[in-house]
Amino acid sequence: GSLALPGGHLEMYESWEDCAEREVLEETNLIITNIRFGHVTNDVMIKEQKHYVTIFMMAECHDLVKEVPEKGQTTTTTTTTTQQPQNMEPHKCAGWKSYTWNELEEVLQKQQQEESGNETNPNTSIQLFGPLQKLVEEKPQIILDFLL
Repeated sequence: GSLALPGGHLEMYESWEDCAEREVLEETNLIITNIRFGHVTNDVMIKEQKHYVTIFMMAECHDLVKEVPEKGQTTTTTTTTTQQPQNMEPHKCAGWKSYTWNELEEVLQKQQQEESGNETNPNTSIQLFGPLQKLVEEKPQIILDFLL
């Protein structure tokens, strides 16, 4: 396993925004909004024998607000629920965890040390999935600005 973001393949005639919304919901049960293009990477993954063009989308995940009518009253009660990712595909994914950009850079640095043979305990740390590794290496300003 490796560290990756929610994602998948486009369905026929599906927009990038609709694909991001669908994949995030299918994999994490999170509802996202304000979906927009972030970055694209060209990912040749030799070990996996795959070549992807990965489109990274940016979005926001908001609290869910619900108006509940009170029994026998004309008033409502507002409830707010903070969305938490759920592992909707446990056969494919070990779980979801948030990382800061700095933490992703640290993971990449350790991964590169392991790959170059300069790590004392190789293969003991988290590995970034190829497209995420490329994103962190490229440090696109639009992504960095979005995360601030």
